Amino acid sequence: MKKRNVYCDNAATTAVTRAVLEAMMPYLTECFGNASSGYRLGRQAAKAVLDARRSIAAELGAEPDEIFFTSCGSESDNWAVRGAAELGALAGKRHIVTTAVEHHAVLNCCKHLERLGFEVTYLMPDRFGKVSAESVEGALRDDTALVSVMTANNEVGTLMPVAEIGRICRERGVLFHTDAVQAAGHIPVNVREIGADMLSLSGHKLHAPKGVGALFIRRGVKLPSFIDGGSQEYGRRAGTENVAGIVGLAKALSDAADSLAERTERLTRMRGRLEQALLGIEGARLNGHPDDRLPATVNVSFGGLEGESLLVMLDMYGISASSGSACTTGQDAPSHVLTAMGLTEDAAKSSIRFSLGDDCTDEDIGYLVQAVPEAVARLRSMR
Repeated sequence: MKKRNVYCDNAATTAVTRAVLEAMMPYLTECFGNASSGYRLGRQAAKAVLDARRSIAAELGAEPDEIFFTSCGSESDNWAVRGAAELGALAGKRHIVTTAVEHHAVLNCCKHLERLGFEVTYLMPDRFGKVSAESVEGALRDDTALVSVMTANNEVGTLMPVAEIGRICRERGVLFHTDAVQAAGHIPVNVREIGADMLSLSGHKLHAPKGVGALFIRRGVKLPSFIDGGSQEYGRRAGTENVAGIVGLAKALSDAADSLAERTERLTRMRGRLEQALLGIEGARLNGHPDDRLPATVNVSFGGLEGESLLVMLDMYGISASSGSACTTGQDAPSHVLTAMGLTEDAAKSSIRFSLGDDCTDEDIGYLVQAVPEAVARLRSMR
């Protein structure tokens, strides 16, 4: 078996595509003006930001003035959760509902708010990582200020019933935020269909560069400003705009939407082939929903192995994968997502996430279905 390099950690970050890079380049070179400046270079930059805002709004089913640019998904989550909490506190509402399997950008915000006197209900998922709309409804109280439930889980790919949750929140008059960082560009995401008041996304998960994200804030939701300073982002998020990154985000999201059906079919097929081979390994089990999940994510526990050791072995084969969220890599604690789903600490620590990318080929999958079982066998022989 000839060694080849196969990148299977696209849930952590993706490569910037050639088309996105080409769209960005003018705003890194000749059109480098500050979008807040009134002269020609500034006006060119401002128009690029406006065009990007319109493009992203159209892809999400939003209005342009509902799209606010940020530096990343974590910032977007922080703005949504902290801002909604501040609004709630002004109305005497200091209760938040979220799930135990959210990204740490949401969970750590909630822990911070608990220290400030808020009460947070953390809903537990079923064994597939899914939280039901009924459990959200049952957790709502008269003093609930916010519900925050992710669209798709970043570790196992399970999809949440966000449209049902959004409907319940509208009926009860509770703000609803969804972290769609893993979903946007990979499954259809429409803020009106979801019923979201706020929705977070991040560029580097869908072939735009790192350092740019966006937050949808529904008209009428007066979130407090997140960064005080200048008048950028309608005066609600100060700071000189990352024009090139914003242009790249809009291009990446548009390209993803244009090819969504074809990519979904291809990635689902390749994921199935890889999954079949992985689950044929003794002691392997699938983590996450078998069907209702992102098309490119496979999370598998390999009984009796240490996930971090297997990652090192896979790296020797040229395979890049993950033992969980990239934001928690290197921590000794098991995945909070997997333990919330009911896995033991040992099973959680034996888990590997493979997240396929748009440039993944059948030859790559062929290599994976040979190399991963061989790597597992080699590692087990060393025990």
